Amino acid sequence: MVEVTTEGDNAVFEVKGLHKLWAFKSQIQIPLKHILSARQDAEALKGWWHGFKAPGTHIPGLITAGTFYEADKRIFWDVHNTEKAVIIDVTHDEYNQLIVEVEDPAAVIALLSGYLDE
Repeated sequence: MVEVTTEGDNAVFEVKGLHKLWAFKSQIQIPLKHILSARQDAEALKGWWHGFKAPGTHIPGLITAGTFYEADKRIFWDVHNTEKAVIIDVTHDEYNQLIVEVEDPAAVIALLSGYLDE
């Protein structure tokens, strides 16, 4: 699970609990101006292939966590429950996309979307 907050001009993605071990990361900071969109998309999360992990953990049907490479994208995953997953598209940053499980997807989407028009 990931907690999403903002600090100044950055979105902060704090990986919680044992997910830190599975994802090999505890926090990601991304400038808000680098976030292109935030959405839920159940169709995009289907399937067992999420790319090459480096480093990461992938147990199909249970958890996908860590850094994955798919086509020409570098994606950070931390998802156990796909129903609570949010997809964040990013530009000019370490990752092209973050796909993370959050407590309240609608609240995270509203939080991040509030900065997209600025």
